[in-house]
Amino acid sequence: MITRQYVLASFVAMLCGFMTIKTAAAEERVVTISQGALAGEAEDGVNVFKGIPYAQPPVGARRWKAPVAAESWDKVRTAADFGPSCTQPPLPPSSIYADEPEEMSEDCLSLNVWAPAGVSDAPVIVWIHGGALQRGSSASPMYDGSNFARRGVVFVSLNYRLGVFGWLAHPELSAASPHQVSGNYGLLDQIEALKWVRENIAAFGGNPDNVTIMGESAGALSVSYLLASPQAHGLFAKAIAESANIRAVPELKTPAHGLLSAEAFGALLASKVGADSLEALRAMDANTLALAAMKARFWAQGTVDGLVLPKQVVDTFDAGEQAQVPLLAGFNSGEVRSQAMFLPPIPATPDAYVAEITKRYHDLAPAFLAIYPPADMRESMLATLRDAIYGWAGERMVKQQAEAGFRSYLYIFDHCDAASAARDLCAFHASELPYVFGQIGVGADLPVNWPKPSGDADEALSQAMMNYWVSFARTGSPSSAGQAKWQPYGEAEAYMRFAHQPIASNDPVAGMFEMQEELVRRRRATGQQWFINVGLTATDVPKAR
Repeated sequence: MITRQYVLASFVAMLCGFMTIKTAAAEERVVTISQGALAGEAEDGVNVFKGIPYAQPPVGARRWKAPVAAESWDKVRTAADFGPSCTQPPLPPSSIYADEPEEMSEDCLSLNVWAPAGVSDAPVIVWIHGGALQRGSSASPMYDGSNFARRGVVFVSLNYRLGVFGWLAHPELSAASPHQVSGNYGLLDQIEALKWVRENIAAFGGNPDNVTIMGESAGALSVSYLLASPQAHGLFAKAIAESANIRAVPELKTPAHGLLSAEAFGALLASKVGADSLEALRAMDANTLALAAMKARFWAQGTVDGLVLPKQVVDTFDAGEQAQVPLLAGFNSGEVRSQAMFLPPIPATPDAYVAEITKRYHDLAPAFLAIYPPADMRESMLATLRDAIYGWAGERMVKQQAEAGFRSYLYIFDHCDAASAARDLCAFHASELPYVFGQIGVGADLPVNWPKPSGDADEALSQAMMNYWVSFARTGSPSSAGQAKWQPYGEAEAYMRFAHQPIASNDPVAGMFEMQEELVRRRRATGQQWFINVGLTATDVPKAR
């Protein structure tokens, strides 16, 4: 119920920004943004606003259309609860990443803000969650922004359309578009959220000219898309990418890099789910469609459409057309320990391993075997896939951003807590997240199957990593008092290794980048895919030209 107290608070908030309202139940904070007044909650010096709509619901006829800014409201809107997560298929309950959303809906384009009390012109971090562009939610307790806010950051997390709803291209969708393109709806959602941040974040005490985009896994892939998209340029000042990849993605209308066109992928998907028209696709129940798309192996990814993504991310970076901002990026030493199902069978003998690599890599085989030797074949196979997906991509982005004249920083997360070690999951994919978000020890709120880091060493490493991340967001230079100095990448290939403590070093995986870069160069030159076309399952590597 709206009371006279709320009305008065809304009026004062319009004049002064935040307003505290004490009620019998709780202390509330009211802030006025471009859409109207919001009532959030004050928690231990942090003002929290959840479930703020930044775009209109993409439902019905608006399914698979570009987002439109959210409508305004007249009364004070309660912002105490997360909005629904975007519709998505479930993960197996046994998955280490299982984190079932409490509520799902296509009407999910909302964001959340954690802001330090009484702050102004504070640095802003905008968090983009991972989940293969198929799953995930800003409501995950692991992504609580309170620890960032307590370090003086205005922290924003957002939802964006997932799976078939966020990344479907289709001939009928392109024909109906004013720009004759389709796909990339999830990316357009992220751009719309960044526009909302630019317009409104000052009301929460944030500086709209000091926004850092930050994501992990598919969120880091999204960061690479945002760096490459002209439509996002000017909406952020820095970027953090944790475990990114920069694989080739489909072109909208023509096959390329061994991939069908995005429209052909979409038409094939529609056929597999039994929809003979765009009208039929839009009429399908959201949950039914999400499950059907998963069973049809729909792969959510960006589309090179000439507009939102003008070209492949690697081509954009090669042309120097990416966003001209400082970058912090890295990967985990054990990335694919939690994704070992992607490994091929281990050869019967080391000699068989060497023979297979030699047959596939030809003149690059000696360099490959020097980096990934046969002495421990499983470890070499894990490292091969790690570097093909994450290692080369992270180092390449940092290297090219540095060559463009911007401070850029590389890291490897190489820490193994006791719980992960007990399950052979040392430094697995996403294992840095509890450290980055301060979710360590008894009070940590992590997914049910996640190894729980605890202990003084884990806590100390987490504190250091949060300090590095926050200082980068504030100044573009990561630092942590009493810890190793993090040097920019530069000619020395400097990086920070997060082991039992931060350790500054150079040349993270000797020879890896150079070998992988040459491999990718050859595959690109001959129109091949390069993503996981490596190791014992690699197709023949083209000869040097």
